[in-house]
This record gives sequence, structure tokens and C-alpha cells, in this order.
Amino acid sequence: MNYPIPNTFRLPVYAKSVITVASIEQLLASYHEAQAKGLPILVLGQGSNTLFTENFAGMVIINRITGITINETPDAWFLSVGAGEIWHQLVKLTIEQGMPGLENLALIPGCVGSAAIQNIGAYGVEFKNVADYVDLLELDSGHIIRVTDGEYGYRDSIFKSRYLKGYVVVKVGIKLAKQWQPIINYGELAQFDPNAVNAKLIFDKVSAIRLAKLPNPEVLGNGGSFFKNPVVSQLQAEVLLQQYPNMPCYPQSNGQVKLAAGWLIDQCGLKGYQLGGAAVHDKQALVLVNKQHATAQDVINLARFIKHAVQQKFDVMLSPEIRFIGATAEINADQLLSQ
Repeated sequence: MNYPIPNTFRLPVYAKSVITVASIEQLLASYHEAQAKGLPILVLGQGSNTLFTENFAGMVIINRITGITINETPDAWFLSVGAGEIWHQLVKLTIEQGMPGLENLALIPGCVGSAAIQNIGAYGVEFKNVADYVDLLELDSGHIIRVTDGEYGYRDSIFKSRYLKGYVVVKVGIKLAKQWQPIINYGELAQFDPNAVNAKLIFDKVSAIRLAKLPNPEVLGNGGSFFKNPVVSQLQAEVLLQQYPNMPCYPQSNGQVKLAAGWLIDQCGLKGYQLGGAAVHDKQALVLVNKQHATAQDVINLARFIKHAVQQKFDVMLSPEIRFIGATAEINADQLLSQ
């Protein structure tokens, strides 16, 4: 295994083959090559939101299928975007062209295809709010399947279950309504006057917050937010609030309450905590970083330690947002961290 796998954790992980594709034809050719050699395949964008627990015993295909077309109606703009486009560059383009709606999702790492799979979200907005369709390449048949209902949940979608194996996202449709309403309920965005704010101001603010708190993976390897924000019952949230009245919490439409995983980790005194070469980022406890030539096992050990610490202190279970990739396929991160 001599081919390094691109990953924003900057871990020394390798695959038998790493191929970059820029078209559906190249993607299919690579898939058939892997099939002929009996190799498992894995399709990546930028390798963000991904932790390789060991070397990959197959072919890694880097999706660089690009292209953006824009159509509009009196009510909305419709974007058709190649899955290999960089997400933040798309957000930046829409703001520059006066098409608001993605500004809260600025500077989220990864590609457009990953955004649809993961149902990325930040500051009160999720990908599902702008989703129009997702085009999937069915690898065995070579057919394109258009999915208009991603069955989106919190950091979840149908592309993580029904369409997990044998399909690749190749194009994503996004709908931006012209009747724009700012979403400024979260964090520092609440300082804005809803009657005076515009999408560019929100984009700039979100970008500034992220740049101040989140490490650049090119400087300090990381996979972005490592854990999901846990969702608990209203009763459990009320019990916790009695003990921690300043605890951030966000009531959900189903009666449950979302907590801030970063705050929970911080309250355990773990900012800056290091195990092996992996550490909790000293400015944002939700991010684990490759501080000193970390191995995958270092990151796993640190994540397991954090999960247990939060469970002991708050009786709240953290679940990784990061996808764990083993030797041949994605593995169950919760099971691994519970060992």
C-alpha cells in the first residue's frame, strides 16, 4: 500500500490505489477496474469528516466531477452542481451573485456531494432546507437515479442507508428562494438587526467566527466537528439545567432538546487535552486535532476518553459525526468507541 489517502486529519494512511476522476465515464472505468481486481472501493471528496482507522485495502476514488449551472424562475434560483465542487466556494459564489440562502453554511469543509450525504448544518440552517434533488450514479448499471426526497435527519440522509453501497453522488440540485429570510437565531448572529442584515453580512460573520475558532486543516490536521450535538428528552434537559443553568440548549420541534457537544466537552475540562499525538483543540472543544504526528489509534483513544468523560459527568451519550473507515468499508463508530 504505497498510495497516501487525502484526508484532512493528515494521518499517514494508505490505499492500494488512489484515482482522481473528473467525469462519470472515468468514475465508471475506475469502478470496473476495481471490480476486475477484486478491490473494495471508497469514494471521497476532500477527505474531511472522515477518520481512517487503518490503511484501506482497496481503491480510493477522489470525486472531482465539477460544473455549476444556474436557472431561475420568478420565485427561486435553481443550481445544478457537480458533486466534486468545493462547498465553501459554491457558498461564496452564490453570495457574490446575489443569491442568498447558503450564507449560514460558509466555510464548512468538504465537497457538495458530501454536503448532501451528511445533511451539513450550522447556525440554524441545514442542507435539507435548500435541497432540490440528488443525482446518483448506480455503479453496476451505469444509470443515473434522481432522488428528490433525501429523507434528511440530523447529520443523516437516505444516502447513508439505502443508497450507501453501490451508488455515488454525481450532481446536486439546490433551490434558493428569492423570498429570503435571514436565519440569525444562533450564537453571535443574534446580534444582527433582522431589518438591516443582509446575506453578505451573515456570510462574513460566520466566516470570521469559523476562522477564529476552527483550525485550518492544512496547518493543523482535523476532520471538523467530531461529535454530533446530542439530543435528549425535555425532562433530562430540565434536570441538567437545574445543575448547569448556563448550559446552551435548543428545543426541537418534536419536544426533545439539542445540547451543545462542544460545551459539554469543555465543561469536562478537556480543551487542550492530549492523548498521544491527538488533542482537543484549545479554542473549540468539538474539534479533535492532529497535534503531533498522531496515528488513527491516537484519535480513537482520545474520542473514546471524551465520550466516557461526558457520559460520566452528564449522563449524555456523544455520537461521532465523523465517519470511520476501516480496511474495506465504513465501520460503526459508536461500537468502536464503546469498546
